[in-house]
Amino acid sequence: MVEIKNLSKYYGRNPAVKGIDFEIRDNEILGFLGPNGAGKSTTMNIIAGYLPSTGGTVTINGFDITEQASEAKKCIGYLPEIPPVYPDMRVEEYLNFVAGLKGVPRSERKNQVETSMKRLNITDMRRRLIRNLSKGYKQRVGFAQALLGNPKILILDEPTVGLDPTQVMEVRNLILELKKDHSIIFSSHILAEVSAVCERVVIINKGEIMAIDTIENLERSMTADTVLDLTADGEPEKITRLLKDIRGVNAVSEIKEISPGRNFYQIELQSESVRDEIMSVLLANQCSIVEIKLAKLSLEQVFLKLTSQGKKRTSLQELLSEMPDYPDNPYNQEV
Repeated sequence: MVEIKNLSKYYGRNPAVKGIDFEIRDNEILGFLGPNGAGKSTTMNIIAGYLPSTGGTVTINGFDITEQASEAKKCIGYLPEIPPVYPDMRVEEYLNFVAGLKGVPRSERKNQVETSMKRLNITDMRRRLIRNLSKGYKQRVGFAQALLGNPKILILDEPTVGLDPTQVMEVRNLILELKKDHSIIFSSHILAEVSAVCERVVIINKGEIMAIDTIENLERSMTADTVLDLTADGEPEKITRLLKDIRGVNAVSEIKEISPGRNFYQIELQSESVRDEIMSVLLANQCSIVEIKLAKLSLEQVFLKLTSQGKKRTSLQELLSEMPDYPDNPYNQEV
């Protein structure tokens, strides 16, 4: 287990991370999301022991990353956003070198290197110079080195960058397989990947945590009962005008033609009770309702909604409230 308590990092007076708390449970894949400059890479570098924190603690399987750095780092496999590979080394040579740095016994190195290459499908690249590999293969070599030493905790920062769709699927399946023996923190800008492999997510913005929960709970809580998806037959201009004239309809957006005479509308309401009025008005004006249902936001929509509002939420109930924007943070570059 990894426990992060009141973690902060300042560069001069500029805050990169501001007193955050979360944990990574045993055999869990935790998504770590945020826009550029949110503090994701800074946090992961601190967890991995590459950066010192300004305040707070990080505990890896009971070891403090500052006070017991050697023991804590033995529990960690880290793939940063830019893979830490040496371009003038060959793939197998590099992995053997990393295994030595990690203290893998000589009797176990060959087996671990072979296993990591096989898992990342780079065995046929073993004698290639790393500088001659594509970006995707360099990424996979970086992932392979993170697995050496059988670390209990894996920190993966954009592990699918540069991979083609087939390789992305392979890495996704590998991450799900690794969950059996590892706890994983997984950061990615490809939110579909996060949805596919993660159970819980942490969303961070401007150095503060906006939300921590399962993807299902976040999607449900952000949706509330105020957005309807409507499919109806009739002239879109007429239906849009009728909808906007109904008291309690805040906005009508995402109007899309499904087929001739049939259109999709997304409607923002003040309350769910307005739905009955919508149905009555449309039917009274000879507009046929094909389907009407409460909308469900995707993880991408949840992410955009949370990160476009800068005030920290302390409960799921607060996610439903409109909050004022947080003042601009002078720290605007991911470290």
